[in-house]
Amino acid sequence: MSSDELRRFRANRQDEIDSAAQYRAMADAEPDAGVARVYRELAGVEDKHAAFWEAQLRAHGVEPGPARPSWRARALGWIARRFGARLILPTVTSREVAGRNDYAAQPETAHTRMPAEERSHARVLHAMRQRHEGVAGAELARLEGRHRSASGNALRAAVLGANDGLCSNLALVMGVAGAQASESAILLTGAAGLIAGACSMALGEWISVTSSRELAERELRVERDELAAAPEQEREELQLIYEAKGVPPEEAKQLSRHLLRDQGTALDVLAREELGIDPAELGGSARTAALTSFLLFALGAFVPVLPYLVASGTAAFALSIALSGLVLFGIGAAITLFTGRSVWRSGGRQLALGLAAATLTYGVGRALGVALT
Repeated sequence: MSSDELRRFRANRQDEIDSAAQYRAMADAEPDAGVARVYRELAGVEDKHAAFWEAQLRAHGVEPGPARPSWRARALGWIARRFGARLILPTVTSREVAGRNDYAAQPETAHTRMPAEERSHARVLHAMRQRHEGVAGAELARLEGRHRSASGNALRAAVLGANDGLCSNLALVMGVAGAQASESAILLTGAAGLIAGACSMALGEWISVTSSRELAERELRVERDELAAAPEQEREELQLIYEAKGVPPEEAKQLSRHLLRDQGTALDVLAREELGIDPAELGGSARTAALTSFLLFALGAFVPVLPYLVASGTAAFALSIALSGLVLFGIGAAITLFTGRSVWRSGGRQLALGLAAATLTYGVGRALGVALT
C-alpha cells in the first residue's frame, strides 16, 4: 500500500468516526424521540463505514488503532449536548453535502452501498433542516421547518463578529501608532473606533432584522388570505412539496389534507414550506440581534486597546500586536469547527491577513505622520 493510500484510508476512517460521534451527540440532545432515532441510525451507518476502512487497513497489514473522535468532533458534540442539536446541524449538513460524492471515485467502495449511503445522508440532513415538530406522517415527511432559522449558524456569526471588531480596531490603532501619536491619543482613537464600529454593526443588524420581519409579516398576511380564499389550491401545493421530498403521492395527499383541517397549523406549515419563514420567530428579535452584534464587535475591538490601559510606549505597542495576533490565530482555529480545515493553516492565514492589514495602516499612518509634521 502506498503512502497516499494509507493516508486516504486513515482519513476516511477518521471522518466516519467523527460523523458517528457527532450524530450520537445530536441524538442525545434531541428532545424528539423520532428524530433522535434518525440521528442514531445515521451514526450506526457511519460506524459500519469506519469498520470498512479498518478492515482495509488490516488487510494491508496496518493496525488502525483506537477509534477516537477528533478534537473538532468532540467540540461540536459538546456544543450539541450543551446548546442543542440544531446549533450544529448546519455545519454537519454542509460537511455531508460537500463530501457526499467522495466515495464515488474510490475503487474500494465501487461495489458497496457506501457512496449511495453518503449521498442519502446529505439528503436526510437537508430534510432535517426543513422539518417541523409535531406533524404526523412519514418520518421525513415530518421534517419541515424547525431548523431553517439555524441556517445562518449562530456560532459562525459570533466568531466572525468578534473578528470584525478585532481586525478593524487593530488596523485603526496601528495606524495612529504609526503616526507617533501619544498613548492617550491611541486610547482615545481605539475607544472611538470600538464604540463607532459596535454602534454601526448594531444599527445595521437591527435594520436588517426589522426589515426581514416586516417582509415576513406581509408575506404571512398574503398567505393567510390565499389559504382562506383557495384552501384546495394551497393543499395541492403542499402535496406537491411533500411529493418532491419523496413522500408517496397518496400519503402526501392524506398528510396535506390532515394539515389543512386546522387553519393555524396549515398556515404554519405553508409558511415554512413555501416561504421559508418560521412564524414563531420571523427572523428573530431585532433588539437581540443588535445587542449581540454590538457586544461581539466590542469584545473583538477591545483586544488591541487593552495593552494601552496597562502599559505604555514600545511595551504597549508590542503587547497589542502580540495579544491581537494570538486572538487572531484563535479565531482562525475556531473557524475550522465549521470548515474542517487544518487548525494551523486556518489560524495562520487569519493571523497573516490581520497583521497584513495592521502593517498597511501602520505604514500609512507613519507616512502621513511624517508628511504632516
